[in-house]
Parts: sequence; structure tokens; C-alpha cells
Amino acid sequence: MRWRALLLLPLLAACAVGPTLQERLSVWVGRQEGDLVAEFGVPVRTYDAEGRRFLQYEWRRTVAYSDPGWYRPYYGGPWGPRWGYVPAPPVYAVIGCDLTFVLRDGRVESFTYRGQGCA
Repeated sequence: MRWRALLLLPLLAACAVGPTLQERLSVWVGRQEGDLVAEFGVPVRTYDAEGRRFLQYEWRRTVAYSDPGWYRPYYGGPWGPRWGYVPAPPVYAVIGCDLTFVLRDGRVESFTYRGQGCA
């Protein structure tokens, strides 16, 4: 009976979910701009307005995916036409996340993010 309980432990650990992006970024509220730049690097864009400073970061990555199923291409050659079923070729897509920190008096006041790559 005890060994069955030991087998369930890895299954339960696999179900564990880490913190969300909102939770991971909320620790930066109140921190100084220098700490933010040291961790995330130089921002892509900055903008100053009404005593606030906006720092924007962008992340982009390319992912490959394939449509399920098969397709039937035509192969012509010196021996005539050939037909056959082959897996669909991969399709590439660029997904990204735009993250903006709002700073007032050199400290992070809030943040926003948008995009499919924000996870």
C-alpha cells in the first residue's frame, strides 16, 4: 500500500502550477528604476509624461506548429507524376509580449502587459 502512495507523488507534483505573470511582476512595484533595468535590461522605448516615466519591453519568439493530418503533394520528375501522402509541413508564427512599467519618482508604480506570448 505504501508503494502506491509513492507512485502518486510524481503525478501530484506534475499538477502543480507556478505563479502567474501578474504575480511574478507584482514584486517589482515599489522597486527602483535601476533595479528594474539591471534585471530586464535596457528598455526598447521610454516615454516621459506628467511626472511619470514609461519603460516598454518587448519579447518575441518564433514557434513552429503543424496542422494535424496529411496532404497529398504532386511530385513531377523524369519518371512521371507521383502521388503520396506526407505529413503537413510546419508553419512558423511569431508570438510576442509587450510589457510596460510605469514609474513615478524613480520607483515602479504599476505595469501592464499584452500579447499572446505573455505567460
